[in-house]
Amino acid sequence: MTEQSLSARQARRLAIAAQRLGRPRVASEVGHGHILGLIDTLGVVQMDSVNVLVRSHYLPLFSRLGSYPRDVLERAAWGPRPRLFEYWGHEASLLPVTLQPLFRWRMARARSGELWSGLARFGRERRDYIEVVLDRIRRDGPMTGGDFATEPRPAGWWNWSEGKRALEWLFWAGLVTTKTRRGFERVYDLTERVLPSAILTAPTPTEAEAHRGLLRIAAHALGVATAADLRDYFRMPGRGISERLNEMVESGEFSPVRVEGWRDRAYMPANARRPRLQGDGALLSPFDNLIWARDRAERLFGTRIRLEIYTPAHKREHGYYVLPFLLGDSIAARVDLKADRASGTLRVQAAHLEPNSDPGETAAALARSLRRMAEWLGLQDIEVAKKGDLASQLTLASRPVAPGLD
Repeated sequence: MTEQSLSARQARRLAIAAQRLGRPRVASEVGHGHILGLIDTLGVVQMDSVNVLVRSHYLPLFSRLGSYPRDVLERAAWGPRPRLFEYWGHEASLLPVTLQPLFRWRMARARSGELWSGLARFGRERRDYIEVVLDRIRRDGPMTGGDFATEPRPAGWWNWSEGKRALEWLFWAGLVTTKTRRGFERVYDLTERVLPSAILTAPTPTEAEAHRGLLRIAAHALGVATAADLRDYFRMPGRGISERLNEMVESGEFSPVRVEGWRDRAYMPANARRPRLQGDGALLSPFDNLIWARDRAERLFGTRIRLEIYTPAHKREHGYYVLPFLLGDSIAARVDLKADRASGTLRVQAAHLEPNSDPGETAAALARSLRRMAEWLGLQDIEVAKKGDLASQLTLASRPVAPGLD
């Protein structure tokens, strides 16, 4: 098949549109169908525990749909008839339950010891204890890691108790899943007691079929992507992926592409259309699907995006919980945000303008997005700190508008 050629800007706009960004927000009230339809398109939403603004899995929907009731997402994930489930999709993730069969190869590999090395070793050495934990859940119902703790919880996120390690091994193996959450703590139950029976009884695809299915979803969600980009979307192994991509090119499902400035060959769905972007700007979670792969984000936008949560404060360039601001087809600014729930204030702790962005236009669009976010989070005020080269412009743009002057 003949390779197509794309300019860097065409590739960027394809990627933005594929992610359901750069389009007008839903005019009506956002409901269950909008949320599930979006997650079906994205295929995966990454989760993270940091709650300085709002937990990350809530943000991609806000970026694309605007204000929506978060409890609708929670019911879809942890309600009595779940339409989403938790698993290792792209890191810890929410995924449509219909994708569960496509991850059974990963669950089978986990059961055979192919998973995170520390947990794999625990699985080999303590398989008898893992069976005890599984039997107790089978007998007594949903449980947390704390239910198996025999000593005070060690300090540090990854300093798990043996009970928590056993539960996480069972989670990787697909034998238990998240029934619900208490705060951000997982409550585990047997997978067959949580997921719909129609999913559990669905045929298990071969590993090659599952990989093609995941590559298909990734390609449509990314718009245009290298083999490495496609693999990273669902953290797929290297072995066999080149063969699957070649098969999908030969069948006419994917088109090979050369993108201006990209070193490696790219692929795009054969029916991809060149989009027109119309959105009013979007604040992106640090874990948003569009930018979570830092190398790809730099290729697309020509700017270096890094997560600075774990960087010492004096070494941070843009702040702690930094959201890039997408305007048109560019990253126009970055803001370090915090929800001060006690005072009802959305705090902009730093605001930085990206090179070649217009400060007035960016500040005005960003202020509108911040007002929408504050309202969605139930915060009454916005306060902009005097930090960053966009702070003064954003302060002016964020001032409350007098009645009748909007």
